[in-house]
Amino acid sequence: MAGLRARRGPGPRLLALSALGFCLMLQVSAKRPPKTPPCPPSCSCTRDTAFCVDSKAVPRNLPSEVISLTLVNAAFSEIQDGAFSHLPLLQFLLLNSNKFTLIGDNAFTGLSHLQYLFIENNDIWALSKFTFRGLKSLTHLSLANNNLQTLPRDIFRPLDILNDLDLRGNSLNCDCKVKWLVEWLAHTNTTVAPIYCASPPRFQEHKVQDLPLREFDCITTDFVLYQTLSFPAVSAEPFLYSSDLYLALAQPGVSACTILKWDYVERQLRDYDRIPAPSAVHCKPMVVDSQLYVVVAQLFGGSYIYHWDPNTTRFTKLQDIDPQRVRKPNDLEAFRIDGDWYFAVADSSKAGATSLYRWHQNGFYSHQALHPWHRDTDLEFVDGEGKPRLIVSSSSQAPVIYQWSRTQKQFVAQGEVTQVPDAQAVKHFRAGRDSYLCLSRYIGDSKILRWEGTRFSEVQALPSRGSLALQPFLVGGRRYLALGSDFSFTQIYQWDEGRQKFVRFQELAVQAPRAFCYMPAGDAQLLLAPSFKGQTLVYRHVVVDLSA
Repeated sequence: MAGLRARRGPGPRLLALSALGFCLMLQVSAKRPPKTPPCPPSCSCTRDTAFCVDSKAVPRNLPSEVISLTLVNAAFSEIQDGAFSHLPLLQFLLLNSNKFTLIGDNAFTGLSHLQYLFIENNDIWALSKFTFRGLKSLTHLSLANNNLQTLPRDIFRPLDILNDLDLRGNSLNCDCKVKWLVEWLAHTNTTVAPIYCASPPRFQEHKVQDLPLREFDCITTDFVLYQTLSFPAVSAEPFLYSSDLYLALAQPGVSACTILKWDYVERQLRDYDRIPAPSAVHCKPMVVDSQLYVVVAQLFGGSYIYHWDPNTTRFTKLQDIDPQRVRKPNDLEAFRIDGDWYFAVADSSKAGATSLYRWHQNGFYSHQALHPWHRDTDLEFVDGEGKPRLIVSSSSQAPVIYQWSRTQKQFVAQGEVTQVPDAQAVKHFRAGRDSYLCLSRYIGDSKILRWEGTRFSEVQALPSRGSLALQPFLVGGRRYLALGSDFSFTQIYQWDEGRQKFVRFQELAVQAPRAFCYMPAGDAQLLLAPSFKGQTLVYRHVVVDLSA
């Protein structure tokens, strides 16, 4: 097979190429009287040509009129920048049967008249995309019989009039890095000899020109650290108000609910305001009738609702939340049902009760007490099939599903998620027509459950010792799940549509995360990870083209 043939030493092809260089020399020398040129000991020279064997470097003391240079069996391995700049009239350059492994980015600088370049039978593994820049007159290029496994995108772009290209005899790895070459070969006017893949096994000995582009799945994604907020936090809630993007963070360590504002110019989160909150566990912003409210849940000292006054540009306390009803809040959930605004507070104490509050005219009023004494940890509102539901997780019993009764205008217990005896956090997502629940557990595996019409059934278990937080989220058609742990790295999973399961995707070094929050900010797709023990980290979702 041409793409896998053994390396050849100098032979008939070398003699033929040398003859070509000699013919170029004759065209010029026939017009001038012969004169003995300077010539290094390792070379044979005429006025216009040089043939060098066993040279220890690119010969420097050659006539500047040389238009043809051949280097064979050279005793050096690197062609350095500007190696041929002293030969500006060079038209033919043959670098065959040497031990070259590296070619500098500017090795051929100054060779604007070069037409023929042959770099064959060497040990070159890789080239820079800038290797051939400036060679505007090059018409013939051969890189045959090297060890090239890949070629950088657009390496041939500077070669505007390239007529002939030879890449045979290399060890091309036909992965995403060669996709651009397949596309280029399909559209170029350059004559290219057939080249073959050496790897991977599924493409081995396949002709590169015949590879179907659909076989290359070259787009992947990554979460990269984008901004570090130098403080711990236990909840994060993004919100829009007056066309601006904000973020509310509960920070018990500094006794505040901190409001950050997204700077669209600097593309960073910046300090905006703070609400006093000595033991804040959750800060929930709500925009009701164009007015901004923040519900501040605290472990001690009561919980409150604040209102943003645009005239004084500050938050003022609007009302208290009954401390006899809500003793030890752990989570807040805000939602709208039939045009009315509500928020629910999960109470994790023995004496309190998870409670529902409803907005009415100028404040929030107690609307319903759900089950008491269950050590509730998290709430998730699900509005599917026209049936609003509230799912309440607990550290002492199975999660409970409540369904909204439009007749009673209250939540009514519908059943339990019996597959999970306890859960620290509960979230939901939809994939296609199916609805799923994600439940994290501190001891035992976290679970992914699918709604089967009358009940949930388990579809996946995820190892998650020490998990208090998880969050499914969707970015540009890709679905992910962030699963935290107090004892190891945060795991990012990606949804596999074919298998209908999450597969492990990436690890993030987040200490003791207490929440995860997806926040689109202009063209930046951000994942926030509030940490109880360390800094709050902001990651950016980036799309990576592996063929670039």
